[in-house]
Amino acid sequence: MERRTAIKQMFILAGGMLIASSCVNDGNKASIALSNVDFSKSDEELLAQLVEAIIPETDTPGGRSLNLHLFVMKMVDDCHSPEEQAAFVNGLRVARKVKDKSTEEILSYIKSLSQDDTFSVILKQRTIMGYLNSEYVMKNKLIYELVPGRYNGEMKIKA
Repeated sequence: MERRTAIKQMFILAGGMLIASSCVNDGNKASIALSNVDFSKSDEELLAQLVEAIIPETDTPGGRSLNLHLFVMKMVDDCHSPEEQAAFVNGLRVARKVKDKSTEEILSYIKSLSQDDTFSVILKQRTIMGYLNSEYVMKNKLIYELVPGRYNGEMKIKA
């Protein structure tokens, strides 16, 4: 066997192993890559149910269809301290008892949480922040006017 052929085959084999290892994914991992917090697929589904209970789908898109659960996960991962991240994950683990329950039961569970509970505060704040900053709200609900806004030279002022 020639040395060039052997080296070429070795590189092809190494490349194939690299590609094959990158294609294998854990089916129990969350759908987005996070660096600090490790959410499972079931945690992601539970979080989707919680944000859907907070912002339900009506004539406007709900929390799940706007992917607010992914926003909450990313914000917890990027913007909170390790203590708050641990408290959020623990709160999510406790909330597993309402998984696959009705929206009313999930909403009553969220309302029953303490106002000082870190999980409750982060969940509500980040869900509302994600909704208000979503593409749907920005395009369809909030009418953006470039600063300084409209000029109306004939505005009557009551004196």
